Order: sequence, then structure tokens, then C-alpha cells
Amino acid sequence: QVQLAESGGGSVQAGGSLRLSCEVSGATYSINCVGWVRQLPGKEREVVASIYTDDNRPYYDTFLKSRFIISQDKAKNTVYQQMNDLRPEDTGMYYCTAATLSHRRLWAPSYNYWGRGTQVTVSS
Repeated sequence: QVQLAESGGGSVQAGGSLRLSCEVSGATYSINCVGWVRQLPGKEREVVASIYTDDNRPYYDTFLKSRFIISQDKAKNTVYQQMNDLRPEDTGMYYCTAATLSHRRLWAPSYNYWGRGTQVTVSS
């Protein structure tokens, strides 16, 4: 089993930034991809970004890649999501997810491990 623990969510004004962290523990050898998935009110879950843990290859949602940056610190088994220029429409729950993937890394159902999520609220 893989455990994922998110932190770093909170409230911020429009234009501000937040950095989410995801600590990955347990059977980390069994996964090769970690993603950030968000669920906005009234919408389906969508993958914001993902990263291959072996070679740091990032993948982004086309419309978010200019504002969101995914990275990892392998020594700490932690994946980060830097979110800049936040907008009220970014308000929602953000989940850290993980799986062994070779494709469909931007498709939420591909991920079989999920954290509890962290709330991000952006006020105008």
C-alpha cells in the first residue's frame, strides 16, 4: 500500500500563490507516477499535473501549465505543486494521487492511490 499525505492548502486572495506538498510513504517502489487532481464545485475531478518519480518528467493540463508547476524532492519522498496567480475559479479540493502508469497520466481514474485532499480557497 501507498500512503499519501497532502498539506499546504488554505485561503489566499486572487493573484496569490500556494505550494501544496504530498508526502509519499509505504510501498513507494510500486508506483512510478504521482499526480495532483482537483475537484472544483459541481465539476468532475481533473488532473492538474503529474510527474514520473524516476526521471522527473512532468505532464500538465494544457490550460494550467503556465501557472502550476509540479516538482519532487526524492530524498524526502515529497511531491510539490506550486500554484501561482491563483483565481477564484481554482477554489476546490486538491488531491495527491499515485499509480504505476505508462499512459493516461492526465486521466483521474488512472490513479489508484489517493490522499485525503487539501482545500484551496481563492477569494476575489
